Amino acid sequence: MSLISPALKGFFKLRSSVIDNFMLNPIDTQKQVFNHIIGSGQFTEYGKKYDFDKINRVAEFKKNVPVTDYDDLKPYIDRILKGEQNLLWPSPINWFAKSSGTTSDKSKFIPISKESLDDNHFKGGKDLFTLYLRQFPQSNFMSGKCLVIGGSHQINQLNADSFYGDLSAVMLQNLPLYGHMARTPELSIALLSEWEEKIEKIAQATVNENVTYIAGVPTWTMVLIKKILEIANAKDLTEVWPNLEVYVHGGVSFKPYIKQFEQYIPNPEMRYLETYNASEGFFAAQDDVTRDDMLLFLNHGIYYEFMPMEEWGKEHPETLSLKEVELNKNYALVITTNGGLWRYVVGDTIQFTTKKPFRIRVTGRLKHYINAFGEEVIVDNSDDAIAAASKITGAKVNDYTAAPVYMSEAENGAHEWIIEFEHLPCSIEEFTRVLDAELQKINTDYEAKRHKDIALRMPIVHQMPKGGFNKWLKDKGKLGGQHKVPRLSNERKHLEEIMPYTR
Repeated sequence: MSLISPALKGFFKLRSSVIDNFMLNPIDTQKQVFNHIIGSGQFTEYGKKYDFDKINRVAEFKKNVPVTDYDDLKPYIDRILKGEQNLLWPSPINWFAKSSGTTSDKSKFIPISKESLDDNHFKGGKDLFTLYLRQFPQSNFMSGKCLVIGGSHQINQLNADSFYGDLSAVMLQNLPLYGHMARTPELSIALLSEWEEKIEKIAQATVNENVTYIAGVPTWTMVLIKKILEIANAKDLTEVWPNLEVYVHGGVSFKPYIKQFEQYIPNPEMRYLETYNASEGFFAAQDDVTRDDMLLFLNHGIYYEFMPMEEWGKEHPETLSLKEVELNKNYALVITTNGGLWRYVVGDTIQFTTKKPFRIRVTGRLKHYINAFGEEVIVDNSDDAIAAASKITGAKVNDYTAAPVYMSEAENGAHEWIIEFEHLPCSIEEFTRVLDAELQKINTDYEAKRHKDIALRMPIVHQMPKGGFNKWLKDKGKLGGQHKVPRLSNERKHLEEIMPYTR
C-alpha cells in the first residue's frame, strides 16, 4: 500500500493531467511556450537588438535571431556576472550554474532565472516522479529520503547579489523547506567541494538513514556505494537500505554500469530512471521503465529546435520545429529558454524514437565523436559496443576514452582505446576482437572502413588501472560534479594526456 499522503496524491494527479495535455497537444504547447518567451524577452537588450517586438511567428524568429553557442552569449553573460540586468532575460539573474567545457576551454556560467528554476528544473523533478507514480502507483519511495549526490562546487559569491555553483548546488540552495526535509545528507555535506572528503562524509551521514531513492551520476554513485558497503560491512546495498527502490541517473550513458548496479543492488524490484537534465535545462525523463528512451518535456519554459547534422558548422544553419522532425535521425538540440538562452546549441545530439508522444534518446555530443576516416562513430555506438563486449567476455567497465590513430606510411589508421575495468574480461585480446565486431554490427560506416583493413585496422586497447581516470581528473582539478571523462574525441589531445596514467 502506498504511503503517499492525500494532498500529495492530489498534486501528482494535477501534474499528471498537465503531462497528458502536452503529450496530446505537443505543437500547440510549444507555440504557447514560444509566445511567452518572446513576449518576456522583447524589452531586454537582446530582444531590442533583434526586434522581438516585431516577431509573431517562428519563421520570423529563425530569420531574425542567429543560432548561438556559449561564446556568442558570453559578452552578455560576463556583464550579468558583474551585476547588470535585463540583458538576456527581464527578471533578475542572481544565480549561475557553473559548467565545464566551451569552445575556449573555460567554464561556462549559465544564467539561472527564478522562472528557469521554478518552471523548468524544479517542475522537471516533480514531473519525473509524477511519471514514476503513473507506472507504480503503490510505490513507497516517499516514505524515506532521497540521497542526493550533488556537484563538487559550493555556492560562491560573485558580488553582493550574485552567486554561482554546480547546478545541483544552486538547486539545493534554492530548494523549498519540504524538499530539504525529504533529502539527505545535510546541506553542509552536500555542498562540500573536496570530492573524496565529500564521499566519506556522505557515507557516514547516510548509512543509517532510510534511503528509498538515489539521484546522481553513475560513476560517483558507484564510488559512494562501495564506501557505504565498507562502513556497513555489508555484502550489498539491500542490507543497508532495504527500502531502496529507485535510482535516478543521467549525464552519461547507463549502459556500461547497469551490471555493476545489479550486483550492488540484487533486488529484482529495483528501478532505474534516466533523465536528461543539464545546466541549461531539464529536457526529458523516462516515462516507461521498459523503454530506453525519454519523454520530451514540452511545457517547461523551453522552446526547441532541431538542427540536422549536415547543418552543423554552417554560418546560417537551418533548424526544424517539432512537427518537422523524423524518427531515428541525429539532430543537434537548439533551445530558447526562460533563463535567457536564445537559439542556443546545447552540444548534445538526440534522436526521436516516437512522435506520439515525442520521445528522444541522447546519442552523443557534437564534439564527442570519431570521424577521422569517415566512420562517424558517436558515443551511442561506443556505449552499445562496450556493453555488448562486456557481456560476451564477462567484463565490467568503469569508464573509457577513445581517439583515432592517424594513418602513416607504414600503417593504416585505427581507434585507440583506454578502458578501466571493474572486472577484467577473459582476455584483453578477446575483448578487443568483440568490441571491434560489435562496432561493425552497429555502424555500417565503421564496418566499411574496417573491411579488409582498408582504412582502419584492429583497435588498440590499453588497460587503465582502477582509479586511473579519477586520478587524471583530480590532477586537472576536475574531480567530481559534472566533469566527465571524454568518451570519444576526434583528435588525440585527451588520450595523450591520459595515457601516462595507464602505466
